[in-house]
Amino acid sequence: MAGSDDTRAPPAGEDPGGSAAKKPFLLRLPEPLMAELRGWAGQELRSLNGHIEYLLREAVKRRKSGSDSAE
Repeated sequence: MAGSDDTRAPPAGEDPGGSAAKKPFLLRLPEPLMAELRGWAGQELRSLNGHIEYLLREAVKRRKSGSDSAE
């Protein structure tokens, strides 16, 4: 959606999602997980694809910064 966090371009040199050239790929998920993600995306006013991209981008940022202590 316009104006949501997943549509803003990151600063130059900080594009972990590679939005300059997006490449399609097939992602197979169990239906319960897909339903959970779809609901979460709706709450955040994002498309399912946009929300998955946002979650992956945030996970990459956390991993790079070393602040991912959930594991």
